[in-house]
Amino acid sequence: MIYPKIPLAQTVIEIFKAKGIKHIVISPGSRNAPLTLGFTNNPYFKCYSIVDERCAAFFALGIAQQVKEPTAVVCTSGSALLNYYPAVAEAFYSDIPLVVVSADRPKHLIGIGDGQTINQKNIFENHILYSVNLKLDVKDENNIPANEDLPMFKNLEGKFERFLGLQKDIQTHNEEEINEALNFASLKKGPVHINIPFDEPLYVTVDKLKVTPKATKPIVKPKVIEEYVLNECLEDWNKAPRKMILVGANQPNMIDKKWLNELAEDDSVVVFTETTSNLYHESFFPSIDQIIEPLTEEEKRALQPEILLTFGGLVVSKKIKTFLRKYQPKYHWHLDEKMANDTYFSLSNHIDVAPNEFFKVFLPKITHYVKSSYNSTWRSVKQSRLRKHAEYLKTAPFSDLKVFDIVLKNIPNNHILQIGNSSAIRYTQLFGSNKTHKVFCNRGTSGIDGCTSTAIGCAVVNDKPTTLITGDLGFLYDSNGLWNNYIPNNFRIIVVNNQGGGIFRILPGHKNTKNFETYFETTHQLDARHLCRMYGLAYKSVSKEKALEYALKDFFIEDERPKLLEVFTPKDLNDGVLLGYFEYLK
Repeated sequence: MIYPKIPLAQTVIEIFKAKGIKHIVISPGSRNAPLTLGFTNNPYFKCYSIVDERCAAFFALGIAQQVKEPTAVVCTSGSALLNYYPAVAEAFYSDIPLVVVSADRPKHLIGIGDGQTINQKNIFENHILYSVNLKLDVKDENNIPANEDLPMFKNLEGKFERFLGLQKDIQTHNEEEINEALNFASLKKGPVHINIPFDEPLYVTVDKLKVTPKATKPIVKPKVIEEYVLNECLEDWNKAPRKMILVGANQPNMIDKKWLNELAEDDSVVVFTETTSNLYHESFFPSIDQIIEPLTEEEKRALQPEILLTFGGLVVSKKIKTFLRKYQPKYHWHLDEKMANDTYFSLSNHIDVAPNEFFKVFLPKITHYVKSSYNSTWRSVKQSRLRKHAEYLKTAPFSDLKVFDIVLKNIPNNHILQIGNSSAIRYTQLFGSNKTHKVFCNRGTSGIDGCTSTAIGCAVVNDKPTTLITGDLGFLYDSNGLWNNYIPNNFRIIVVNNQGGGIFRILPGHKNTKNFETYFETTHQLDARHLCRMYGLAYKSVSKEKALEYALKDFFIEDERPKLLEVFTPKDLNDGVLLGYFEYLK
């Protein structure tokens, strides 16, 4: 087998292998050549080559999101590393184990004006779980750097002995730091950064390993709910006639069906979910904005919970956040092993166990169900909303709202849906989800900058087909996401093109002015046709309801290449249709 000659590169690669990190996304460069040579010549690793570092990082994010294991991105020195930052931030806020591996110049070449060099130490300081700068290998006894602050180095006097001691100390330090970083990514579920200095020559290879690094297993301490916390929660729960459970972004199949059924049978509980919650039950409330927006002040007071129990990631609905900040619960409990955000300014208890573990311990201990009409009242409201929803859509003109209605009804069972940010995810929230679909969206930072790349990374590691639904600005922003050789033939993209940032027409502002169109809506006349031709995707466009329905009939049929369907909607009509929808629900 071919190995890089540099021992530090060998150490990184061997520990990654020992710890089961299989997917390695590499962007080309010279300083990272030792890593590239080592990873790509080892059959254990599945390596991907993606030129654009921002796209590469989101591609890796999509893989990690699906395999739920650390996935690595590898880049050269300089600004290449900075391009990872949007995906690092998303991983940080979405609890995704992304491992950033950056090559760097040796310390003596930093800050002296050498080319392609920036200060890479702690570059992601505010959005990283663990960050480490590894130490440069010592080549021989004549190349011992001055002022090394290592204990073994200080205690040895002979030059060769000092060299051996320093070499061992550096190797031990690097092994420990690599293990610590990877353990953080695996246990804490988030991004880590390993910065690695390499000196030239960079391209020399050998056929034998010089190092035998050890991989250390993370120490897993089982988390349990303190007895007094459990008892306090049970006491409050048993007395409260109005209990709301709000579920944010959630991996599929995280909660046992048994506990979902038990919650659904409790008349004092309402469960609000979102498309990204990936939780389904006929008694739950999946379209939050549909319920909240038309409420009168009196109805909002009636909905105000005494106990709010939350779990999962960040919530999409701005309306539920506004509601709960004004009509605050008496108690807010959040279930999460890692942290709890005080999103509603009423957090009273962070219960740091996994939600399923909490329900397993908590629900069997409930002694009685308090008499309540909370669930039945809001279930009747839900049915009323659904009737009005259907009535409005029957007569609604062709628009963004109508497109999402048609598209979501026509996606086959067992697809994975990746939803773009901004308008796309908000429209999707208004429709009931197909329980065979798994739905994902980059809601950690809610940016449009990597949705296509994330979706392709997701598709690469899935047997089930993946469909991306996105807006025109999000698609164009991340068009380099198509610049790779890994897009599966069953991958589908639906671009809803309203010729700009249509969401700004729904927000307060001065519409229909040159200033608005230029600086907010960013109106354009671009389409995806030529991008599809360049990257080898089958392309079709429609701008009418019947044409859309017809195009969707064979859009998901297996083909020899990926497909993109571009749906043009009337930008001057979309906001009125959506605002009319919420008015009709009243």
